[in-house]
Amino acid sequence: MLFAPTVEAQAHCDLPCGVYDPAQARIEAESIKALIAKVNDSDDPDFRTRAIVIKEQRSTLVKEHLWVLWTDYFKAPHFEKYPQLHTLINEATKLAGAGGTKGTLDAAVADELLAKIDEIAGIFWETKKA
Repeated sequence: MLFAPTVEAQAHCDLPCGVYDPAQARIEAESIKALIAKVNDSDDPDFRTRAIVIKEQRSTLVKEHLWVLWTDYFKAPHFEKYPQLHTLINEATKLAGAGGTKGTLDAAVADELLAKIDEIAGIFWETKKA
């Protein structure tokens, strides 16, 4: 058979588990904040280099976790009820990007990222009540 019926699946991984949680992004962001402190407190160039690489990897993971929520979990009714959601996710992913935690050792930027994630999490948990 050339064309078989298709089944639509929506998931954040290869196997739809239905598990979504902004805590994943928050854990990575907490790690970023801790790494920034460790880098700023260390004089060891090798340690600093390793920590910065890990911080950059964690920043990418934050973006990925937020994108999964944005593209797979949140649906049109959520965006209608919470019109600020697109902007919040955009701002949070930028705060995790090259102009944010990925490219800086400023703990205040990590705090801004955590605050945005908390705002997104608040909306997320509100949608779970509905």
